[in-house]
Amino acid sequence: MIPRALLLRRLGGVGYWCASMAGRLGGPAPQVTATSVELCRTPALAAVLGEAPQVQSRLWPGRPREIYGWGQRASGRRARAVAQARGARGIVVEDGFLRSLGREEAPVSLVLDDLGIYYDCHAPSRLEALIGAPLTPEAQARAMALALDWRRAGVSKYNGSRDHAGDLPPRYVLVLDQVAGDLSIPRGGAEPADFTRMLEAALEENPEAEVLLKVHPDVFTRARSGHFDLEALAAHPRLHIIGTPCHPVRLLRGAEVVYTVTSQVGFEALLHGSRVRCFGMPFYAGWGLTEDARPAPARRAAGATLAQLVHATLIGYPAYVDPERGARSTPEAAVARMGLQRALRGAFPEEIHALGFSPWKREVLRDFLQGSRVIFLRDPEAVPAGATLALWGNETPPGLPRDVKILRLEDGFLRSSGLGADLVRPLSWVVDDRGIYYDSTRPSRLEELMQAGPDPALLPRAQALRASIVAAGVTKYNLRAAPWRRPGGLLKVILVPGQVEADASLKYGAPGVRGNIALLRAVRAANPGAHILYKPHPDVVAGLRRQGAGEGEAAQYCDEVLTEADPVSLLGQVDEVHTMTSLIGFEALLRGVPVTCYGQPFYSGWGLTTDMLPNPRRTRPGTLEELVAVALITYPRYISRTSGHFTTPERAIEELVAWKQAGPSRPGLLRRGKRRILQLWVASGLKKNG
Repeated sequence: MIPRALLLRRLGGVGYWCASMAGRLGGPAPQVTATSVELCRTPALAAVLGEAPQVQSRLWPGRPREIYGWGQRASGRRARAVAQARGARGIVVEDGFLRSLGREEAPVSLVLDDLGIYYDCHAPSRLEALIGAPLTPEAQARAMALALDWRRAGVSKYNGSRDHAGDLPPRYVLVLDQVAGDLSIPRGGAEPADFTRMLEAALEENPEAEVLLKVHPDVFTRARSGHFDLEALAAHPRLHIIGTPCHPVRLLRGAEVVYTVTSQVGFEALLHGSRVRCFGMPFYAGWGLTEDARPAPARRAAGATLAQLVHATLIGYPAYVDPERGARSTPEAAVARMGLQRALRGAFPEEIHALGFSPWKREVLRDFLQGSRVIFLRDPEAVPAGATLALWGNETPPGLPRDVKILRLEDGFLRSSGLGADLVRPLSWVVDDRGIYYDSTRPSRLEELMQAGPDPALLPRAQALRASIVAAGVTKYNLRAAPWRRPGGLLKVILVPGQVEADASLKYGAPGVRGNIALLRAVRAANPGAHILYKPHPDVVAGLRRQGAGEGEAAQYCDEVLTEADPVSLLGQVDEVHTMTSLIGFEALLRGVPVTCYGQPFYSGWGLTTDMLPNPRRTRPGTLEELVAVALITYPRYISRTSGHFTTPERAIEELVAWKQAGPSRPGLLRRGKRRILQLWVASGLKKNG
């Protein structure tokens, strides 16, 4: 049976209204309603209010407490009219000033206004009242810190486009076009002719600077009209048209003056310290912070500081939503989250080619390289010269152009609740442009970050992250397993994790001991009186990967073979971990367990492990917090299962815990079939190997 909330979201407008009414008639009158079905189905508004509004209807008994509508459209006007007639609060809703990645994405902020709406200069609004209010020193400091965060994160209202990629003149002013017919123009006291006046003023007032005219992106992406004849302007010697959709931040950072009618980008220009000339009366004009071509409303005569404007516009007026938790958030968290999207989406070229990815991995690759267009190829010879090429793992196919730039991808260290070999979708991958973390024969991006030392500002965060991992019992795969109990009277217990002997981490990271039986023998020889536990690799236990040579006789070289034991339970009771390159060694370090390395895993060589074969390139002693900062914060990429966007390791831990508690989802038919075929193939291989 489909849950009612999900059913309502899937229905169209009329169907939604009918289902909502059928579900509520005969019950108590709703206290929160909306005149727009779209608003009723907006998760962000439900998160802000703590409940989803019901569709407004005269059939409801009594009267609602609040009635919501969209802006100054018919929905908003009706909400206010019905509210006035029924003695309720009429509140209009609009997108916030930090809205989303793209226009099709759900908003991460909304503004709720019970007086007017911010873009209408002809009447008071709640924002206008907030701008004129005095600030405490604490509020002023918070506002200016948020403005700094905004600049550093490089965010805007919409954040899906890349920065302008072309060259910029050494001196320029920026002119902002808008979509013809946008409500903010007439409600901002302006008219279409003001755009011509604005461009003429920009050319006349800046004779020694170039003039950049930024066309609104909707002109190209939604076939909307702007206010200029671009073909006629193309021949102007001092005018450069920025016609392709681009993020505005790079343009704002270098502009001497920003010219606007009512665009929000004018407010963002103030945050970047630019002079702003306004030819309409947007919400940020008339306070003494802009150079205005029109007289300001008398309500703004007292003026305001930049801190007052920022506090009202970004802190006091909007409500923010965390799309991953479905709950209210703060402006600081929203800016940080959007800044993370901007940074990771722009880290690699706009176009990336890819070789050797299975159909299942192709979908995942697009997620982890979102922000770039991925082009899948089958033949290495089809890779164009100078391309950026994504490859899985450490192998390089022959026949590639010599100047290709390679990105190597692998699973991250906080991956999933379930095995990668079982086609369980990952929460984290690493993308390495230098090598790959398990290849100790050459540098990787992780190694270079550790050798240079991470940003000291990350260390408190790394310390807290490590504590949360230990407290939550999170590992790489987070499988449900049986706890292990340490027998009494043992003086020394050593855990030896098994590995898949065909795995690349042994091929490239274990120049000495490279087999599970050889490792057990070495551990026993060095620790004759210890109680040795051997835990085979979970892929081998599941029949998805082959045993190593002689691994079936592991019991001869240890005291217990633990096929189903929980690694978290083990790490809480053993005295040491001895490994070739297993990630369990890193997980042991997080929990304060001493680790001896017989290979050269990424976590060895920094003074944190006992190394049988030290790596000569790793010369800088590091702390555990530094290793956590690099390996779990800086190096990997995380994708939220909830939002499908980049997220933080802290949020990934929350999702892993919930995922593990819920249990693995039932695999689909293709995944079950693939698993069975792989098991049969592995079993056949084992039989042939004797």
